[in-house]
Amino acid sequence: MWKIQKKIQTMMKARGWDKTAPADQAKSIMIEGAELLEHFQWKNFTVAEIKKDKEKYEGIQSEVADVLIYAIDLATNLGVDVEKIVADKIKKVEKKYPAGIIKRDKAEYWNIKKQYRKDHA
Repeated sequence: MWKIQKKIQTMMKARGWDKTAPADQAKSIMIEGAELLEHFQWKNFTVAEIKKDKEKYEGIQSEVADVLIYAIDLATNLGVDVEKIVADKIKKVEKKYPAGIIKRDKAEYWNIKKQYRKDHA
């Protein structure tokens, strides 16, 4: 278990939030994700613009932290090995969307995605 998972567990337990149902954790991830998205409403800020605006940058960091905390808490609650599932997902992405092809031809990404959706509909 990651050190951060243990810190999150300790924080949740100290507040009596350690018995939260997985569905409520998933809802919280989406709610916090929506709060993160609010920082970008009506404008597609560049990284430079975000970093230049200290208040915006700190607000975004706070919401990213909330999303991560709930996601890691859900994974921990379910007994998921976070490091393993992330590593496995990266391998799948590397196989499904080869960097050489995707980087060379952006349209190919959409072709692969469309075919995948068709095959798994």
